[in-house]
Amino acid sequence: MRQLSEADRDAIRLAQDPQFPRWLDQVTATGGCAHPVHLSGSTTTLDATTGEVLHHYDTRNEPGERLLVRCRNRRATVCPACSRLHAGDTFHLVRAGLLGGKNVPATVRHRPRLFVTLTAPSFGAVHRTGEQCRRRRDRGVCEHGRPLGCGAMHGPDDAAVGRPLCAECYDYTGHVLWHAHASKLWDRFVIDVRRRLASSVGLVQSRFAEHARLSFARVAEYQKRAAVHVHTIVRLDGPAGPTHEPPAWGTADRLTDAVRASARRVQVRTPYSPAVGEVVLRWGAQLDVRRLRVGDGPDDDAVAAYVAKYVTKGASETGAGTDHPLTTWHDIGMVPVSEHVRILMRTCWRLGGLSEYEHLRLRAWAHTLGYRGHILTKSRAYSTTYAALRAERAHHMGHADGQDDIPTQVTDRHWRYVGSGHTPGAALIAAGIADDLAESRRLGVEAKQEGEWRL
Repeated sequence: MRQLSEADRDAIRLAQDPQFPRWLDQVTATGGCAHPVHLSGSTTTLDATTGEVLHHYDTRNEPGERLLVRCRNRRATVCPACSRLHAGDTFHLVRAGLLGGKNVPATVRHRPRLFVTLTAPSFGAVHRTGEQCRRRRDRGVCEHGRPLGCGAMHGPDDAAVGRPLCAECYDYTGHVLWHAHASKLWDRFVIDVRRRLASSVGLVQSRFAEHARLSFARVAEYQKRAAVHVHTIVRLDGPAGPTHEPPAWGTADRLTDAVRASARRVQVRTPYSPAVGEVVLRWGAQLDVRRLRVGDGPDDDAVAAYVAKYVTKGASETGAGTDHPLTTWHDIGMVPVSEHVRILMRTCWRLGGLSEYEHLRLRAWAHTLGYRGHILTKSRAYSTTYAALRAERAHHMGHADGQDDIPTQVTDRHWRYVGSGHTPGAALIAAGIADDLAESRRLGVEAKQEGEWRL
């Protein structure tokens, strides 16, 4: 036993516990969650008329007198099991807004729909992939004496891709401030698209909601240069949302024109700073607008899968930051990131100390390079919600029996948080369960695709 690792010794101790089978059931029910939440308490369902106890559950009979539930972290680097579940939920949430389902009518697939990519502007020349990175004939240099071009051929995984040709020429301040205001820029973009649609058909802008509704789902993605790009699905509905057809003037051409014009026009001005001045922030010049047509163009399932893939990526996985906040200036020098990202973090910390930028909380968000928006956001009427998908899954798996919906029954719950995570041996077992479930799911998908069985 002394020659075994701490994790192995702990796993043997767990396996010898008389309550090990029940503990294993709990871990399996969480899908092998890497950082489960530990709860203690009880649930009692009573008949509202007679007071008779219909169902009672108490954790006093559970291993350690606690119940394990999923952490629900979306990041694959934090919890692979929960991130896979989150990606699946995201796929169905996005797909329902494209093709219907989950209480969304199938008619949405025939609405004007666009898949739009909005990029960050240029903050300076960076290395890129291609036949030659940045070929120049004059072999000029910048004011700091560094070459303005690069004749190398970088592969997609080359560490140089995305890094500035000259760090001193690169606008790190603009990069950080753009991240800090990206959500505000998005809000203005959506408002301006509505205004342009209204103006294009002679409507008063305040009356747009009486005729049509703009629905969307968007995901933020860090690029190689550590700048956030936005991928969004935009759909035009009637005033009541997905259940109503858009007006006759609500065409894909008109929606495309409004999106392109708004992406070029909208801007955000930062508060004036004696150290920085006033910075005007806009979307980048690169704009991709693709129409989504049934049976033509990008496949709807592929679009939903593309969005779901990026939802589970944390900042550390993309190399554009870390998944944990930084508490001191010294922490920035310790994180395993590129020098380009490290300078962005230090810029966040420096700007975060200025009173005019205090409301941006740049030091609290230095680990994400100043970006403080959600990775995925959607309009209320786009499709279903994560909460509804989780409730549906719980009901399907038998974790919810619908008793709360019966007026004659009352449920009394008393729960408290008592801890989280696993011991070393428990973490080893949970990881094995998560891998087994993932492999089983993969084999099931392959069998379904090969036609070996049908739902």
